[in-house]
Amino acid sequence: MATLLRKIGLIRLHDRDTEDPKHHQGSLKGIKGNTKNTKQHCQTTNETNNILSTPEIKAKKLDQHNSNDKPSVKDKQQGKDANEKQQMGGGGGGGIGVGKSATSASIPPLAPHRQHCTQVRTRRLMKELQEIRRLGDNFITVELVDDNLFDWNVKLHQVDKDSALWQDMKETNTEFILLNVSFPDNFPFSPPFMRVLTPRLENGYVLDGGAICMELLTPRGWSSAYTVEAVMRQFAASLVKGQGRICRKAGKSKKAFSRKEAEATFKSLVKTHEKYGWVSPPVSDG
Repeated sequence: MATLLRKIGLIRLHDRDTEDPKHHQGSLKGIKGNTKNTKQHCQTTNETNNILSTPEIKAKKLDQHNSNDKPSVKDKQQGKDANEKQQMGGGGGGGIGVGKSATSASIPPLAPHRQHCTQVRTRRLMKELQEIRRLGDNFITVELVDDNLFDWNVKLHQVDKDSALWQDMKETNTEFILLNVSFPDNFPFSPPFMRVLTPRLENGYVLDGGAICMELLTPRGWSSAYTVEAVMRQFAASLVKGQGRICRKAGKSKKAFSRKEAEATFKSLVKTHEKYGWVSPPVSDG
């Protein structure tokens, strides 16, 4: 038995001693080779990552990404066609939508600087009111119509005392000639509209409805430098020059002037004078 065990041990020792050492070396080399290959692969991967991480490659990849996100030409055309159909349809209204768009595009904008013009008009009229109230000769007085700064009733208290009109005023106990003056939105760059209210006058360049024939009251003869006081003094001089008189005819003297008639008469006389020129009274009178 002991002999058998020794034999078995010797066989094992023989097998161990007779193993090929190259086999172990080959195994070690294989392991080392695999490790080396793994390192090379990692280095290659890192090099690839470094190359891909350069600014040029990044920019190229970003451009490719953006180009993928942008709609194609076909998509753009489809979107444009859809918008055109929506505009043509007008939300289910058929051709009405196009009409509305065209109409809104053709509507002109509001007058520019309208608010500024209103402020200019207000400041100008407030200043003129203060100056009239400071007058010491009681030539004219002003009352606002329904507290409207842009609509005045002006009382003319004095005309030339050597005139027939002044004598008429004394004889009829007429203390003043009442006029209405309305100021447009673009005053003082456009003239006011002025007409006689009472008494009913004849001649003196006062026409039907109380319209006043004066060149300076037209756009052609107006200047923004003219004040209400200056206009009223010009009017008083024109009354005397035109031999204005208070109407005393029965029935006719009590007929009131109307604004509608005055506006129509004024438009007519402006057209006439634009065609044939202004002869009397000239702007320089008064």
